[in-house]
Amino acid sequence: MKKEGLIVFAIGLAFAAITSFNFMTREKVVDLGNVEITQNRSHYLTWSPLLGVAVMILGGSMYVFGAKNQKI
Repeated sequence: MKKEGLIVFAIGLAFAAITSFNFMTREKVVDLGNVEITQNRSHYLTWSPLLGVAVMILGGSMYVFGAKNQKI
């Protein structure tokens, strides 16, 4: 559980540091038989840095309060 807590903490740190994501999609504007006109559209995905802080708190609590892996 300790290893997973560190991974979740690192993901939360990335969410807090990087608060937006930009990606492009291609959309068909006009379709006239063999003729197609397409357009590239930009999309923005944003989130609050507080989401990253909440995930870091979750990962930290998983690390602190999580059970150690025991081999049987």
